[in-house]
Amino acid sequence: MNTPSIPSSPVAIVTGASRGIGAAIARRLAADGCAVAVNYMSGAADAEVLVTELRAGGARAIAVRADVSRPDEVRALFDATEQQLGQVDVLVNNAGVLKTQPLAQTSDALYDQTFDINVRGTFNTLREAATRLNEGGRIVNFSSTTVALNLPGYGVYIASKAAVESLTQVFAKELRGRRITVNAVAPGPVATALFFEGKTDEQIQTFANMPPLQRLGEPGDIASVVGFLVSPAGSWVNGQVLRANGGLA
Repeated sequence: MNTPSIPSSPVAIVTGASRGIGAAIARRLAADGCAVAVNYMSGAADAEVLVTELRAGGARAIAVRADVSRPDEVRALFDATEQQLGQVDVLVNNAGVLKTQPLAQTSDALYDQTFDINVRGTFNTLREAATRLNEGGRIVNFSSTTVALNLPGYGVYIASKAAVESLTQVFAKELRGRRITVNAVAPGPVATALFFEGKTDEQIQTFANMPPLQRLGEPGDIASVVGFLVSPAGSWVNGQVLRANGGLA
């Protein structure tokens, strides 16, 4: 049987990869043999430190600044990756923004920022990948378990991630015949600096107790799910949303 698989030394782009979950994904993919383009928007120093770490471990890696909400910068991201690492096999759309506000108090600016990065950013990279990803490649988008929870204050964020889930499922069908899988990962609360910011110890503990497994997720937990989807073992998973949340929803 001819099992679809990515090359033995695939080239991966991970957006928003300078820290947190994105950095964990870059480390996992590098450990699995990928050459990695570490995309960042503002964390240049963090991205360079990560690239140095990956190279020290024997991986090919580069840092590429690009605002994923801008199609010209997304094209430049693919250009730089192709020129320095080779044609792209794996795209992980990790870049995103999360700011909570009751719907009635949400400003136009917050709405625009959320949809520009979370939805337009995903749209831009998917559109570019449609013509530039190698046959048999992998695409992993990022949704959120909040889509299943409908938490107050998360309305605009949830709407943006619901749009990402729809793009994922449609794009998986549009790439018929290319042997490219398109899936989304929807984490629950994950112990990153971004998550801890502005929360009291009590609030953090409340989130940690929500899943039946009674802990926060770790960046490595999410990176492992991405690693599975990118690997040959994940070749029959397509057009799906995997809720990596410890059983929260």
